Amino acid sequence: MEYTHKSVLLTESVEALKIRPDGIYVDGTLGRAGHSAEIAQRLTTGRLVCIDRDGEAIEAAKVRLAAWADRVTLVRRNFSQLAQILEETGISGADGMLFDLGVSSPQLDDPERGFSYMHDAPLDMRMDENDALTAKDVVNSWDEAELRRILYEYGEERYASAIARAIVRRREQRPIKTTLELVDVIRGAMPPAALREKQHPAKRSFQAIRIAVNGELDALEPMLRAAAAGLRPGGRLAVITFHSLEDRIVKRTIQELAKGCTCPPEFPVCVCGKKPVLQWVTRKPILSGEAELRDNPRARSAKLRVAEKCGEQD
Repeated sequence: MEYTHKSVLLTESVEALKIRPDGIYVDGTLGRAGHSAEIAQRLTTGRLVCIDRDGEAIEAAKVRLAAWADRVTLVRRNFSQLAQILEETGISGADGMLFDLGVSSPQLDDPERGFSYMHDAPLDMRMDENDALTAKDVVNSWDEAELRRILYEYGEERYASAIARAIVRRREQRPIKTTLELVDVIRGAMPPAALREKQHPAKRSFQAIRIAVNGELDALEPMLRAAAAGLRPGGRLAVITFHSLEDRIVKRTIQELAKGCTCPPEFPVCVCGKKPVLQWVTRKPILSGEAELRDNPRARSAKLRVAEKCGEQD
């Protein structure tokens, strides 16, 4: 089996976790196990829990991580259920957690999954193929206002109104069933100047619909708070984001967890008693270097943020 997926910021994120051979770690976005393999091979008596909602990712990981099967636990779940997963796997405190929020290349490259605007396929976009909601449902049944909202908020698409209106007009004639049918509608709704831009005209809309189908942004803050709660003092949280919406949520949530006291500035002493849960390890995000960008253009938008659990260490 070939692994064409290149894990972004691989060295930087694994180093940020400060792996101990006997430590307990969580890879909350297993994908094609690039990060997990790097973590697992550094463990001796330690343990790695790998989480992914995609059944194909779990099956591929059984092969890729076979050499370290004695120290790896694979869990097919949504990372929004992180607190329950930690409880069920008997982890009272992890030494590090990593979340790579990008869509894996095999998902994008498999035409049948419907993630790509470059291949014709049924409109699907589900990361977990057991989920009920598909991109076809979103495109053909959500009202114009809701389509406009997700295109604008999740895709940051400046032509959201025109595209939503065009989708509704087309589906009144016949359902939009495939990715390239949707691309055709999007193209038709955009002005000539937008079609001449370097970025594919459907990129932002496809991102928005994918986020809506999978509830990606809704799950992010609860996962981050559960991760902070599940770390041991001194444990590290590393999160890789690929677009500004994700990054804003990650930055804001960690800032809140790092703040502690919420008393008004005019209070002479703290009365709320809140203590910081996390502290920043890197105030500014870590970005890919020139060598990685040459080798993997997908890394251009990646940002790695790292925080550490407060409190006394063992």
